[in-house]
Order: sequence, then C-alpha cells, then structure tokens
Amino acid sequence: MTKDNFKKIFSTFDRNYVPIPLEVFGENPYKTLVSTLLSSRTKDEVTLKSSKRLFEEAPNINRLGKLSQTKIQKLIYPVGFYKSKARHLAKLADMVIQNHRGKIPNTKEELMKLPGVGRKTANLVLNRAFRIPAIAVDTHVHKISNLLSWVKTKTPEKTEVELIKILPKKYWSDTNRLFVSIGRQFNTQKKLLSFLKRKKLINTP
Repeated sequence: MTKDNFKKIFSTFDRNYVPIPLEVFGENPYKTLVSTLLSSRTKDEVTLKSSKRLFEEAPNINRLGKLSQTKIQKLIYPVGFYKSKARHLAKLADMVIQNHRGKIPNTKEELMKLPGVGRKTANLVLNRAFRIPAIAVDTHVHKISNLLSWVKTKTPEKTEVELIKILPKKYWSDTNRLFVSIGRQFNTQKKLLSFLKRKKLINTP
C-alpha cells in the first residue's frame, strides 16, 4: 500500500461525497453521542427524525436526565431496539451528570464505559465532536476496506485494528464520513464494485 494509493482513494471519495444525515449535529458532543447510539440497526433517516424529536424535549444531557425511560421510549420510537436504547440513554444521562459533571467525556476509555456505547460510537464522537483523530468502523468502512484489499478481516473490530496499522493518521478523521457516504450511495455489492472499478480504485479482473 502506497501513500499515492491512499491519496487517490480519499480524493475520489471526497469528490463523490454526499452529506450523511446525522452530520447535522456537527460538533455537539451530546447530540452526536445520542444520535449515534440511536443509529445502531436503524436507517439514518429514521434516526434523524427520532433524534430531533428527542432533542426538542431534551436539548442537553441535564434535560435528558429528567425524562423517564418510558418518555424516552415514546420519543425515539421507531428506532431499532428502542426499549433497550431508552434504558441505555436514561442510565447514560445519570452517569454523565454524576461522574462527569454533565459533560460528555472526550476519551475512548471513558466513552466506552457509558451504557450502549461501543468502539464505533466512541470513535465517532471523538471525531465529529472533539476533532480527535480516530477510525470509526461501521459496516460500510469494513466492507469497502476489504474490497480495496487494505485489509482481510471478518469483523469491524478487526478492521479498525488493521487500519490503524496501515492508514496515515491524517486520513483517520475522514474515513468514516467518506466511506459511509460512498457506501450509502452504492448500496449493493454490485454497485459498489462497479463504482470502484470505474474510478480505477481496484483492479478489474
């Protein structure tokens, strides 16, 4: 893998970039954390509507902490696993208020101690909200990284480990944003392969 290869791929993805719905929450740590947690197993368009409903009632972590679990459930429905997510959010709010004085933590270790927060969510919050370089690997990043032959991995977790080894740090913060955008636009294996071949990013058999 060469520096030119990385540069070509990131430049091509950037030119074909289309904004991702949840980016509207920008650098707000609270809204980025909550919307990303809600997005698991849920389409971004559904997550966006549910997140906006929730944020109308709870624009900050302190207001979230005052909502009952039942109320949170009603606000975030129909995101996937909304009952579990409502339980996580209620506990998360209490932990952030009690242990972090109401401020979302800005380290992966502390973020992953919060209910419902895994590696991908923690890395996304670091990236989007705190501008701390991290590689947030979801299904799109995992799939595209394998198609590009950057990695040969079976899980997103393994993909993150391997990407950290080979990908220059200057690209870390853009990886999720660009790869998710491309993955959403070319949402089948056939379409994705066609795009990558057409742009000469992978070898054509």
